[in-house]
This record gives sequence, C-alpha cells and structure tokens, in this order.
Amino acid sequence: MKPATHPSTAAHPPRRTALRWLAASAAAGVAAPLWARTPAADAPAVEVWKDPNCGCCGDWIAHMQQSGFQVTTHDSGSNAVRAKLGLPKQYASCHTALVGGYLVEGHVPAADVKRLLKEKPKALGLAVPGMPVGSPGMDGPVYGGRRDAYDTVLVLRDGSSRVFQSHR
Repeated sequence: MKPATHPSTAAHPPRRTALRWLAASAAAGVAAPLWARTPAADAPAVEVWKDPNCGCCGDWIAHMQQSGFQVTTHDSGSNAVRAKLGLPKQYASCHTALVGGYLVEGHVPAADVKRLLKEKPKALGLAVPGMPVGSPGMDGPVYGGRRDAYDTVLVLRDGSSRVFQSHR
C-alpha cells in the first residue's frame, strides 16, 4: 500500500530537491528561476562619486535605485574620476558615475542609462551637462514643478558628442 501524500507536495518536488536543483544550477552557472531571484541580484551596479553635501546628487541616486539600479556612493572624487576617464570639462555636472563600463555624468535619466546598456555604443558614456531643472534629482518640490528642456548627450571617445535623447 502506497502512503498518502498531501496534495500540495504531490504536484511539487520536495523542498530539498528544489534546493539541490538551485545549488546545482548555481554551480553550473545556470540562472536561477525568476521566483528564486531577488531584485538586487539582477540590478545593474552603479558607482557614484559626489559631494557629500549635495542634495540633488542624493535625489538622483534615489531615482536610480527606484529604477532598479544597485548604487554604491563615494562622497568625494568626482573631479578625479572625470579627469581619469577623460571627460571634457564642457560635459561636467555635480556627480560622476560608472555603470557597465560607461561614464554617466550628471542628472541622466535612468531610462537613458538602460538604453545605453542595451544598445552598447562605442562611447565614453552619457552626460547631462550642468544641472537642468526638471532632470532626475533636480525635480523636487523646491522647483515648483518647473521643467526645463535638456538633452542627454552621448560622449564619444574622441571628446565629441551627439544628442542621445532630448527631454522636452
């Protein structure tokens, strides 16, 4: 006579089997199923250098985190990182980031960064020069809903640029 099984376990493998499968998959380099992933595990890593007293930088970081990026911050060094990576001064803003091998300068929208990572152009990265009101991090209540038009530019390795995305 066969022992009775609970209906919920009959249709699903025992927990130990599932755990063994996950461990074997991880060891083999197979991606875990969606139900076993955490959002942070798949989040693109962003490293940011900023001034410790800059509120708009913190707001941009929050925008990136809310858009699914995993952010590490350094409260100094943006000028040094910009110089080391060869970003021309005309593209400078208040913070500098690295993501997926690209430089991201200033208040670049997360959607533009995601597009950059998807398209993978041969470039230094993206920049929103200056600090345009209405860009992510420069869009808080203190600005009274004001939104200025601005462009995200793709900075090429030779220092030239072209419009990557217009924001109107």
